Amino acid sequence: MGVSMKSNKLLLIIFLLLNSFLVSQEYTLIKNGNLLTVANGKMLATDLLIKDGKIYKIGKNLSSPAGTKIIDASDYFVMPGIIDAHSHMAIEDGVNEATNPITSEVKIEDAIEHDDISLYRALAGGVTTIHTMHGSANVIGGQCETLKLRYGKNPAELIFQNAPRTIKFALGENPIRVHGRGNNIHPRSRMGIEQIIRQAFLDAKQYKKEWEDFKNNQTLIQPKKDLRLEALVDVLDGEMIIHCHAYRSDEIIMLLNVLKEFDIKKVIFQHVLEGYKVAKELAEFGAYASSFADWWSYKFEVYYAIAHNPAILTNYGVITSINSDSPNLVRYLNLEAAKSMRYGNLNEDEALRLITINPAIQLGIDKSVGSLEVGKDADIAIFNRHPLSSFSRCEMTLIDGKIYFDRKNDPNDMRLNVNPNLPVGFDSFSNTLNDFFYNFCMDEFD
Repeated sequence: MGVSMKSNKLLLIIFLLLNSFLVSQEYTLIKNGNLLTVANGKMLATDLLIKDGKIYKIGKNLSSPAGTKIIDASDYFVMPGIIDAHSHMAIEDGVNEATNPITSEVKIEDAIEHDDISLYRALAGGVTTIHTMHGSANVIGGQCETLKLRYGKNPAELIFQNAPRTIKFALGENPIRVHGRGNNIHPRSRMGIEQIIRQAFLDAKQYKKEWEDFKNNQTLIQPKKDLRLEALVDVLDGEMIIHCHAYRSDEIIMLLNVLKEFDIKKVIFQHVLEGYKVAKELAEFGAYASSFADWWSYKFEVYYAIAHNPAILTNYGVITSINSDSPNLVRYLNLEAAKSMRYGNLNEDEALRLITINPAIQLGIDKSVGSLEVGKDADIAIFNRHPLSSFSRCEMTLIDGKIYFDRKNDPNDMRLNVNPNLPVGFDSFSNTLNDFFYNFCMDEFD
């Protein structure tokens, strides 16, 4: 009798624990959508089952446990969440610590504006991840941050866990204008920019050696801690990836040569609008490119940009993405990618890669996001039409399986704070006006 009661108690405990485990699991089933997987082509009228924030199953007529949240995606297109490799959103006020040509010690992680309304508006365009960056005033700027757009969460919850560390470099006109011409601080020329980068790496190598000598008891004097040089040591050691603002082909080649000199292998050129001129050299180095779809001639050093640039880079084997560099254009990255089909004849999958898996590879997060595959994070955008169509509209955006944007059910005004710099009532009037014109256009063309 005693043994039987003990057995029953044990079974009850096991049952309760198992039941608790099952209840804690969260399931969402996206039914009957046209899946644009990026990894395995298009899957029409296919289900996608999410379990605890991860893609659990992909297939036809999937079953799911009781209590599963059902999203009917019939006739809709389901794609991986869009990734923007070049953003300045979620940064309070200015993005440049323009007090010195080298400010590698500053970190965007320390100043994330988690309630920036631009994040929600980006979600409305199907964007789930951004790489928010220091500006281009400094030759060597601050450390950047990869964020998931968990709008409304605290700053720490926006940070993309285990994403590689990144840092912003800048070549050309911007640092010359800010420092040499603006404040008579070195550099004043493109030659000066090269010298600053080379000297910074030489100083970092020396700093690293001094600490190694101290730790190995080859010297008794402890070196002075220098956060600026420590960051550059991490670049030399391959622990921090360079994202470099660059336009002209000559300056791109210059930086490639400097990086070879210091055996630095990881670099993503941002903008890289003359990349088509040096696509072979970029491919041979293994450099990546994150470009605009069709921006040009807004200043002299981009005078020779062409809209075929992303396609040419892609055809040379350079892993290329299309970015926004804008809190407005970020909402239309799907259409920016579509331009590469017009200018360069990329196919549908190649165009989608420019805003999904390619930027994921560039940011070192492709094991988690960038395609619809079992085991990856359920970061998903659902469009009413094919996202490469100019008539498409994002209807719902999920991050880790949770809905962060829902066009049908979200309140009209999703701001978490009101801009104190605008006149009273301006925001609400502006939103009302935008809603009116948007609804009018949709009624006309839907």
